[in-house]
Amino acid sequence: MGRLFGTNGVRGVVNRELTAEMILRLASAAGFILGKNIALGRDGRTSSLMFREAAISGLLSAGCTVYDMGVLPTPALQFSVKQYGLDGGLMLTASHNPPEFNGLKAIARDGVEVPREVEEEIEALYFGGGPTLCPWDGVGRVQNVDPIEAYEAAVLSHVDVELIRRSRFRVAIDPGNGVSALTAPSVARRLGCSVLSINAELDGRFPGRGSEPRPDNLEGLGALVEASDADLGVAFDGDGDRAIFVDERGEVHWGDRSFALIAKSFIARNPGEAVATPVSSSRVVEDVVKGGGGKIIYTRVGSVIVSRTMVELGIKLGGEENGGIFYAPHLPVRDGTMAMALILNIMAREGKPLSQLFGELPRYHQMKERIPCPNHLKERVMESIKGVVEASRVETIDGLKLWYDDGSWILIRPSGTEPVLRLYAEAGEPSKVSSLIERHKRLVREAIESLR
Repeated sequence: MGRLFGTNGVRGVVNRELTAEMILRLASAAGFILGKNIALGRDGRTSSLMFREAAISGLLSAGCTVYDMGVLPTPALQFSVKQYGLDGGLMLTASHNPPEFNGLKAIARDGVEVPREVEEEIEALYFGGGPTLCPWDGVGRVQNVDPIEAYEAAVLSHVDVELIRRSRFRVAIDPGNGVSALTAPSVARRLGCSVLSINAELDGRFPGRGSEPRPDNLEGLGALVEASDADLGVAFDGDGDRAIFVDERGEVHWGDRSFALIAKSFIARNPGEAVATPVSSSRVVEDVVKGGGGKIIYTRVGSVIVSRTMVELGIKLGGEENGGIFYAPHLPVRDGTMAMALILNIMAREGKPLSQLFGELPRYHQMKERIPCPNHLKERVMESIKGVVEASRVETIDGLKLWYDDGSWILIRPSGTEPVLRLYAEAGEPSKVSSLIERHKRLVREAIESLR
């Protein structure tokens, strides 16, 4: 049987790797598996409207009632599934991928992406010819729903609105031409913030910057923060489930540092609680969680894995190094707008500028690298590397995480969405990080060449 779902749903280049026919068949199979009442949402990509029509056709043919939520962030769609008591949902998005891509995420009735075993059921039905279509008088119907107001109210319910309003923050927001433009500025204003924006027009071509918020494409946001004397800047990815923060000096802080800031505040108020994070996260998260009397639970990389771990273990907070924050009192899924509200809440409570709050965290130096590797070679390359690496400790939760006596580490793992191997390294000194990356890049490339 073939496989369609990767780490974050189904993705592919539009009309080459992912077609309207595929979406129709996938939606029909998903509707048959998930249930009769299905929410449907989409991001602002140029192909999302085409895929909406295909998904609706597939769901209706399976006898489903489709609750069409329109264009909205992924976490707003996930919130809606749970809020309205639906059987599941489908989100048409490719998140941070380039504009020629699109994709589909399947959401369970609890608002979290479905686990792998449900994906396998959908795939089996898809490759097996699809479900038996409903009779003519069983075709479903479409109901239009606008959940944005309810979603925003839910986000606001988890922070001290009046405290934040009294702080009168100035916030620079960069949705990256993505769907956070529909929620983040509104939520910030409802929190009493003065809002400035860049790349705030919804445009599926992502003309302002790449839809993945990274330090190298957030210069515009940093400049806006400095020029406007803003208290902070917030950049979102294409479907609005992740946020990256810029302090008042214009410095970009990677996602595991903002997660560490939120985790530090959370553990201070909930001592003894556990926090979930993938093995790719910085040591700063473990430092602040354990330092505050909390417990750290490491998972494999992948947002659905973090979410499902939180649900299974009753964990209230999770986070990823890419800016994903999972706040279970709201919903145990990534939510960029929720992350923004939590950071504003911390700033208002502490009465300190964001740069000072980040400055109080331990600092480590990180590097990331991606090495092209054909999908069919990934497993053999990883086995080859495992036989030659040397480290004081080796963890295999996800790929290979190699620890050294000085506390530095490197993680080598195959991507679940692209034909690449990803390398993440961290150490106390920049030169050590660079050395770790270069040494293991050579090992990986040699292994790939030897197996071609």
